[in-house]
Amino acid sequence: MKALLLYSTTDGQTRAIASYIANSLQGSLACDVVDLQQAGSVKLADYTVVAIGASIRYGHFNPVLDKFVKQHTDELNRLPTAFYGVNLTARKPEKRTPQTNPYVRKFLLASPWRPTVSAVFAGALRYPRYRWLDKVMIRFIMRMTGGETDTSKEVEYTDWNEVGRFAQEIARIAGKQ
Repeated sequence: MKALLLYSTTDGQTRAIASYIANSLQGSLACDVVDLQQAGSVKLADYTVVAIGASIRYGHFNPVLDKFVKQHTDELNRLPTAFYGVNLTARKPEKRTPQTNPYVRKFLLASPWRPTVSAVFAGALRYPRYRWLDKVMIRFIMRMTGGETDTSKEVEYTDWNEVGRFAQEIARIAGKQ
């Protein structure tokens, strides 16, 4: 049995989460971890379960997510699948579920894909790594939402225990738990 872990990332945190899930699944499922940008030739039929993770930047998922889902809706809806969104809004406890996170909720309501399980994870704030304009814009957004504004800091908000529990959910829907 094999899992396909697809991801779309802006600064690398969603890739790190996909890798963590793959490591958590070792021993129960073999995993391929693939950037959605490179997933054009992937055959979903080769996998027992498919998980897709995507990050938010300025209120939007990368368009590659929507394109992939539209191209593969029928296959995704036939397989056990998982979706997780990664964003800084989820640093707030009341915004950490698919029902309460505005970005994930909007995506799931509008998407023709119906993932078997879904989750939301807080991302990471990496001010020193951002380009000047991104640093200014993200600091402005964080100021408006009560977040960290010290641009010398890097803050990782991801709850790795929650990511591990989600990996167990992926194993469960694949029939391996």
